[in-house]
Amino acid sequence: MIFGYARVSTSDQHLHLQTDALQAYGCVEVSQEKVSSVKERPALQHLLTRLRPGDTLVVWKLDRLGRSLKDLVTLVTGFQDAGIHFVSLQDHLDTTTAQGRLMFNLFASLAEFERDLIRERTKAGLTAARARGRQGGRPKGLSKEALSKAQAAKTLYLQQDKTVAEIAQLLGVGRATIYRYLGQLGVPTGTQATHQTT
Repeated sequence: MIFGYARVSTSDQHLHLQTDALQAYGCVEVSQEKVSSVKERPALQHLLTRLRPGDTLVVWKLDRLGRSLKDLVTLVTGFQDAGIHFVSLQDHLDTTTAQGRLMFNLFASLAEFERDLIRERTKAGLTAARARGRQGGRPKGLSKEALSKAQAAKTLYLQQDKTVAEIAQLLGVGRATIYRYLGQLGVPTGTQATHQTT
């Protein structure tokens, strides 16, 4: 069965664009939600309990499902483990196709990479802080969520499979932000103009 999920952040926003696209795709049911918090999404939580192996969950865009990379990785890799297909219409992500499954596996790899990275950085940070006599920290100007996105951007950029614009769209940030992330993580990018069209 094909289920759709549509969400907007405020009560005065409309769901028509999303619901029309989901119904056109073939969704038998479309769950709708108007909430700003990603933690309190009762319609999504109810929908997740109804999904069974072989079902497909369709969203208009990845950021409708979750606003952080960590949240998306948890949900999408959970679908894979449960045998549930996932489609994001605007991001051209469809796990019923070979390319979509590759992207799906990338999510799983990013999740594992993030966990390993956190462990390694924690150990290295503590060691360095003790050696310097002070506490270490994340790159200046990066929140915990931004650091997570920055690490994902670095991974995707170094794989050289996607343009900076595509990475920015996947992570839900601007292209300039991707360059800033890469710079703060010490990844050489050359000039922005060189990579905007590659």
